[in-house]
Amino acid sequence: MTTTDTSSSRFETVARATVSGFPEPFAGAARHVLLRVEDMPPAEILAEFEMDDPLELTGLYDGIPMTEKSVSDPSPFPDTVWLFRQPILAEWRDRGDVTLDELIAHVTVHEFAHHFGWSDDDIATIDRWWE
Repeated sequence: MTTTDTSSSRFETVARATVSGFPEPFAGAARHVLLRVEDMPPAEILAEFEMDDPLELTGLYDGIPMTEKSVSDPSPFPDTVWLFRQPILAEWRDRGDVTLDELIAHVTVHEFAHHFGWSDDDIATIDRWWE
């Protein structure tokens, strides 16, 4: 029987490999973003988004999108992409039609797209994931 590695380190490995595969100029811009893998979204993030179910949030971009950045407005914190392991695992189990690595990569790309200035609507116009 084959088992899938569901560890935080596996999530980080897949996410970093996904980011390293970005073409320029996206790859250069992505190098300055902190990547964090956490088991669950922190309570303060859930409260900020008024979410009751922590399994609904698989990832988050926390920062100022590149399209809104200004050199005259320095950011006190680094831009961060969060991946939430337990919600991603729950979605993977529920879906049953994608590999875990595919889902991790998808969430990673989605959150980095927000860093590049894309809205959810922008992403949906080219993202065929949910068809």
